[in-house]
Amino acid sequence: MERYFPMRKLPARAGYKQGDVFVLVGELFGRGYANGIVDEARRAGMTILGTTVGRRDSDGTLRPLNAEELAEAEANLGGKIINIPLEAGFDMEPAADGQSFADILKGVKPDAWEGFVLDQGRLDEVRAKGEARFRGNMEKVVAELKTMIPQGASVLFSHAMAGGIPRARLFMPLLNKVFKGSGDKYLSSELFWNSGLGQLCSASFFDVSADTFKYLIEATAPLRQSNNVRYTAYGYHGCEVLISGRYVWQSYTPYMQGWAKIRLEDHAIAARSEGIIATVYNCPEIQTNSSALFMGVELSLYPLLNSLVDEGGGPVAREFITECESLLNDGVTIADLLAAAERYLAAPLLKQFDKLAEWPHHSTKEQMELMLTASAELIAMNKSPKEIVCAPLSRAVFSTTGYLMFHDSWAPEKPVAWLNHDIIARQLNS
Repeated sequence: MERYFPMRKLPARAGYKQGDVFVLVGELFGRGYANGIVDEARRAGMTILGTTVGRRDSDGTLRPLNAEELAEAEANLGGKIINIPLEAGFDMEPAADGQSFADILKGVKPDAWEGFVLDQGRLDEVRAKGEARFRGNMEKVVAELKTMIPQGASVLFSHAMAGGIPRARLFMPLLNKVFKGSGDKYLSSELFWNSGLGQLCSASFFDVSADTFKYLIEATAPLRQSNNVRYTAYGYHGCEVLISGRYVWQSYTPYMQGWAKIRLEDHAIAARSEGIIATVYNCPEIQTNSSALFMGVELSLYPLLNSLVDEGGGPVAREFITECESLLNDGVTIADLLAAAERYLAAPLLKQFDKLAEWPHHSTKEQMELMLTASAELIAMNKSPKEIVCAPLSRAVFSTTGYLMFHDSWAPEKPVAWLNHDIIARQLNS
């Protein structure tokens, strides 16, 4: 089935208004993609509601936010938080013997990771428990929402749940090798993914990043009886950027959550087939606190500077270019920066990763060497590694994707949409 649907024209303004309700399903931590759509909902005069994943006490007990945590979360959101824990996943769920995967993984040494054998029976048991907990708490959230949403109001749910790396120290040194390793420190993403630990991650990514969207849509069915309800979710499935003067689809490799993101799209497609307005928006790569593990993910951000000029130019483009120039080392120009990014993105070695139908791709040692070297070269062009050109470009992307998602969600054409650099730049210049 054809499922590549790039947004090529700017959406008409949405019909949301004061008295309508925006609900963020997930939780804001720092600045990232979800901030953009929250800002748009606030500008439209909507009532802002949020949820929390809750917190774990030292003994592992999942609990609501305490008074201080709740105040901080509501200040960060700029709205009321429904204080019922919507943590997803199963890594902390005890099986019948009282042991969770988090407990079991404490006993696995990093140098013995390949010997870990995934117990499918245990996995099935705790996955069912995690699903039941999430669904039960989601029903409680919906009961609260029924008392807070005026009858007949338009409601926009924004699903922002992602991640799912099981909570065990064992994973960080391994994932550092997968995403940042070169030479003797390189670890094949395919080797890791096909291991017992990789299979555990895959199940967790599906449950946290994808299936929570399905559970949200199912649990909120009662609201659809008396309200106009729409759903958005954040996907990633590669992105078109300007390479050698033309827009070319490319992606970050290795993106091991890719299979879960495809499953997320499947849930939107299934919902749309039932007449439910649900859309997954595949957003461009940005650099955030959560993406810091993926060194090299920022490389495809740089060509956005070229897109800003190509898609209308004007004062916004000049403002971004000036801001980015101010972050570069003396003697380094934007042209130098873009030439270095182009050398990487147009490298013949990357041709083996350019087929969307074969995505997600696993890493090769040569590709990782090329990507990590290019990433380090471009970061070194900035005055400070803590304040690089990718910061303003990332802000531009998440604010613009927020605008596009918010307004397109009113009457979306497809259940999946790609927000590529062309539409990002066009909106910034509009």
